[in-house]
Amino acid sequence: MEIKRKIYTKIYDWKETANGSKALLIEGARRIGKSTIAEEFGKNEYKSYILIDFNNATKKVFDLFDNINELDILFQSLSLEYNTRLYRRESLIIFDEIQKFPKAREAIKYLVADGRYDFLETGSLISIKENVAGITIPSEERKLKMYPLDFEEFATYFGEDLLLDYISDCFKKREPLERSMHNKALRLFKEYLLVGGMPQAVLAYKNGERDFALADIEKRDILNLYRNDIKKSAKRYNSKISAIFDNIPAYLSTHEKKIVLSDIETGATYDRYDEPLFWLDDSMICNPCYKCNDPNTGFALNKNDSAVKCYLGDTGLLVSLAFSENELTENNLYKQIMDGKLSINQGMLYENAIAQMITAKEKKLYFYTRYNKDKHRNDIEIDFLLSNNSKTNFKIMPIEVKSSQNYSTTSLGRFSNIYKNRIGGSFIIHPKDFSVSNGIVKMPPYMFFAAF
Repeated sequence: MEIKRKIYTKIYDWKETANGSKALLIEGARRIGKSTIAEEFGKNEYKSYILIDFNNATKKVFDLFDNINELDILFQSLSLEYNTRLYRRESLIIFDEIQKFPKAREAIKYLVADGRYDFLETGSLISIKENVAGITIPSEERKLKMYPLDFEEFATYFGEDLLLDYISDCFKKREPLERSMHNKALRLFKEYLLVGGMPQAVLAYKNGERDFALADIEKRDILNLYRNDIKKSAKRYNSKISAIFDNIPAYLSTHEKKIVLSDIETGATYDRYDEPLFWLDDSMICNPCYKCNDPNTGFALNKNDSAVKCYLGDTGLLVSLAFSENELTENNLYKQIMDGKLSINQGMLYENAIAQMITAKEKKLYFYTRYNKDKHRNDIEIDFLLSNNSKTNFKIMPIEVKSSQNYSTTSLGRFSNIYKNRIGGSFIIHPKDFSVSNGIVKMPPYMFFAAF
């Protein structure tokens, strides 16, 4: 059984609406399945396709782009090189790992104008200086971001479509799931926390009869790949990126969860870490979350660049990054997390998962805190802020993430009192049943996909 990805429908919409007038660039982190979905689309929706992987293309292929004016020769040579016949308006040419060869990306302008074939690009790190230097970014390019499997895709792959429908129906009716179904859904969500959404890890987990250790092997391979990418792709500041990346679990385990630069470098300032943070964001390995100083007038306008949390792009990878292989096996941490007995780290995982879900919905991450001088601590801490994106009737939706059964809503109450004219709904994500009290919607994490 193949993994069904939601992005397939979006790619199909591009094919139908663009009708050859624009190329499609699928952007995402390494190992999330970009090449797989591109090739699957080529097989299913075209009479023929060619996939050019710029990681291992021959010198002959690279040389073809030196003279882009001779398109007849280019297409003939590609057809011969890949032993594939091309058909006018019925063939797709895929430029895989386009960041490896920016000259091919620049050629998209002329290839699209020619009109013979459709063009689909896949890539990561497509915006950093090293990968766009000296080229003109084609306007004939539509971008589409791809993420690891979300909870719905994970559940579907495990044959739980009916459960997803039931969860959505319960949210619409504003009622909790039946107790046994709640337990089943919460268990499935915890599996998703531990395995994550990287396709290779999900496949290993299912094919291995739900063996977490087999998924962990795949995830550690991916983490090593990311570390190698950091070393190769960011030579001017790779040590800074590595320091942030490897310390993400430590930061998320603290109360405030923010990046503390003094732990990385004495006297470090955020203006010296702009590029490393941009690299981590652009690679889609991480999801930065910035403080909003004043949510009343919009998030981006009041973004605080010197207060940032950094969530990992995939929660399953966070588990493997946070714990060594020995810790996971010897201390039976998988069982502890499944049983809800690893409270501190489980809270980190819940919050990372919600950040991952928000990001996958193409929304930027923001949080809010207020420091109380009299108490010498923050007296308001809101994990995430969402908005209705309205310019005429702007509304804020504060979200708090709780991993334990018992918690306080004091912080959320104080925030709502300050911004009561802007509140469009307050939400708590917790492991208990769905409920609504004092205007606060409280939902289990498995229901989040149905709410936003």
